[in-house]
Parts: sequence; C-alpha cells; structure tokens
Amino acid sequence: MRRLISTGAAAGLVFLALAACGAKPQAGPGPNAPADVGVVVAHIEPVTLTSELSGRTSAFLVSEVRPQVGGVIQARLFQEGSYVRAGQPLYQIDPATYRATFDSASAGLAQAQAAYTSAKLKADRYKDLVAINAVSRQDNDDAQSAAQSAAANVQAQRAAVAQARINLAYTRVFAPISGRVGKSSVTPGALVTASQATALATVQNLDKVYVDVTQTSSDLLKLRRDVAAGAIGGPTSAQVQLILEDGSTYPIPGTLAFSDITVDPGTGSIGLRAVFPNPNGLLLPGLYVRARITKGVATSGMLIPQPAVSRDPKGHATVYVVGAGGKAELRPIAVAQTVGDKWLVTAGLKPGEQVIVEGLQKVHPGSPLKPALLGAKR
Repeated sequence: MRRLISTGAAAGLVFLALAACGAKPQAGPGPNAPADVGVVVAHIEPVTLTSELSGRTSAFLVSEVRPQVGGVIQARLFQEGSYVRAGQPLYQIDPATYRATFDSASAGLAQAQAAYTSAKLKADRYKDLVAINAVSRQDNDDAQSAAQSAAANVQAQRAAVAQARINLAYTRVFAPISGRVGKSSVTPGALVTASQATALATVQNLDKVYVDVTQTSSDLLKLRRDVAAGAIGGPTSAQVQLILEDGSTYPIPGTLAFSDITVDPGTGSIGLRAVFPNPNGLLLPGLYVRARITKGVATSGMLIPQPAVSRDPKGHATVYVVGAGGKAELRPIAVAQTVGDKWLVTAGLKPGEQVIVEGLQKVHPGSPLKPALLGAKR
C-alpha cells in the first residue's frame, strides 16, 4: 500500500514539473500597437466633370398621315410595322367622284378655249375694220372686251382642272417621310374626311433619335459661376453617353444639340436635347434613359476613393488622414460629386496628405498607424 502511494505521489510531481516547464502563451498586440492601414496620397489633377440626367427618347422625324380628301378607303397598301419610303402609297381612297370632277373640269376648259378662239378671231377682225371705219368704235370695243373675258375664262377653267387633278391625286395617300409605319387606325371600307383629327397611321424615322433631358436652373447657375471664376474650364467634348434602362451603356455616343433658353416656371428646370445615331434600331421612342453629359473640366481637382469617406452624425463628409507622429486624424472635408468610384474633394485636404482607405475599422482619432501606400492614383 505504501508503495502505491509513493508511486502516485511521484507521478503527481512529474506532472507539476512538466506543467511548470510548459511553453507560455504568446501575448497579443497591445492596445498601443500601430494599426496596419492602406493609404493613398492626395494630389491635384484635371478632372472631367459629368452629370447624369434622366430623360426619354423620341423619334428624329414624326409624321401623322391624314387624308386630304374625303371618301371611302378602298385598300391599305402597306404592312403595319414595315419600313416605308417617302412617296410610297399607303392608302387608296375611292377616286370615282374625283375622276368625274376632273373630267368635267377638263371639258369646261375645252369649251372655254373654243369660246376664246372665236372671240379672239372676231376681235382681230374688228381691229382691222375699225381702222377703215367699217365698224363703229363701240362694236370694236365690245369685241376686244369679249376676247379678254374669254381669255380670263380659260384661265379659270385651267385652275379648275388643276384643282380637280390635285384632288384626284389625293385619293392615293402617300408616305410623307421615310421610316417605320405603325398600326393603321382604319380598314378598307372606312369613311374618312379631309384633315380629320384621327391619323390614319404614323410614320417615324428612327435613323436618329432625340434624347430630351432636364437640368435644374440652380445647377446651371452654379456651373456658370464656377466657369467664370476659373474653377472649371470648358468641356473637352460635346459628346454625350447614354445609359439604358438595364444599366448598360449605349455603344454609340451622341452630341448635344441645344440647350433651351427658357426656365420652366413649374419645375425650375431647363431642357437639353441630344441626338444619337440609331443604325440598328435599338433605341425606340419613349425609352427611359440617362444621359451622361460633360459639364467641364476641374483644373485643380482632387479625387479620393469612395470607401475612404464616411459621414458624421450631422451628415458631413469626413476622412482619416495620417497626421503628425504617424497618428490618425479625423478630418472634415467638402465633396462636390462622385466621379466614377471616387469623390471629388473641394476642401479639407492638401496635396501630399495620406488618406486612409483600408483598415478604417481599426482606426480612431489619435491611434498610431502603420501605413502602406496603395498607390498615388488609386
């Protein structure tokens, strides 16, 4: 029994000795250890300023097809949704009554011409006879007047023939412009009237499209002030980029056509219009789009990555910079707008200062830092 106790005691001593000689756990970083952070260096560079404005597309040319004479539609001569060319016949109106009117006017012209020939011959004879006193002057004057009246009647009948010919031609309704024709509002057998309110069809030329957007008058005034002060130079290009509803960018740039000169009193905005080529017909009238328009170039711009900027409880923009002694300094800044994935800083930073972008969760004002440069032009 004594032997067993001695053996157990010896084992316990061995265990305590081993525990005492065991490896000690490594201590973690202390509270004052420098935090590893990624920084970028603030620097001045020219920055192209753009703005995205919402708007809708519209056709470059639009023409509503209406009849210019009344009658019954005999035939529709086009396929709905097809491409038609200017001058292509679209509808045929019953021409019977207009052809009869034309024939009647033509006959009236022939009759007037015959009457004029007779009156002209008589006037010529009386002109010779009055010279030898074979007829009285009064008879000669009457003959000359009758000839002139007959000539005027010929002119009137020619105008009636021309009018009848025009009305007869109007019984065939032609496409006024080239483009895509929409659905027809009438079918054969329908009665139409001249210049009716309802269009027979609409033709839209989509080789180009307009994009109409609006800009607030306050933005325009601020832009003009910045340009006048020299803070922003003129735009480097008149091109406009188009962002479609699905977020994709239209591959062909457009050009800014004009800016309106009147402010809408209801919205306080100014209309802008851009023109975009549409060779493949991708852009359809009425699409909701966003136009990215170049406003100008900030000659002394400063860009920092968006993750570096946070907001204080009052909504003011702030960043952490590497301050004196390599310690974190919370700095309020002023930002104007986003440019891609960066903020345009207008105040609060100086060129050459290091702005913390990565590792912000480990940083608080006055904490020591171990900065690693991520790139001066990140």
